[in-house]
Amino acid sequence: MKINLSGHHVDVTNSTKEHIEEKFIKISNHFPTLISADVIVSLEHGQIQVEITTNYEGSRISTTATDAVMYPAIANAIKKLDAALKHRKGQLKANLHAKPNVSAAEIAHEKIQEMELD
Repeated sequence: MKINLSGHHVDVTNSTKEHIEEKFIKISNHFPTLISADVIVSLEHGQIQVEITTNYEGSRISTTATDAVMYPAIANAIKKLDAALKHRKGQLKANLHAKPNVSAAEIAHEKIQEMELD
């Protein structure tokens, strides 16, 4: 999985990059079809904001987390991304198991009309 990491008003160090890659190991194991993720770490109003955006099975998934400290913000954003990916995967699986259309009502109606009830 390719992780595009950028920082706005924040210095992204090697330790930060390694921490983010370590957190993404679990997600890449659960969702092997993910190709890339864009991670933006920014400082806004004294709070660290982490935004993660990715494409999964035809839909764009984006999560955001804010905290006063960088590492909990990263952990919260990745936790939200994992939940969003699981939700999307559940939607895709639910569509595979859709119930078939039942035409029994029409057939029953036709059989009743064929019967001679006197």
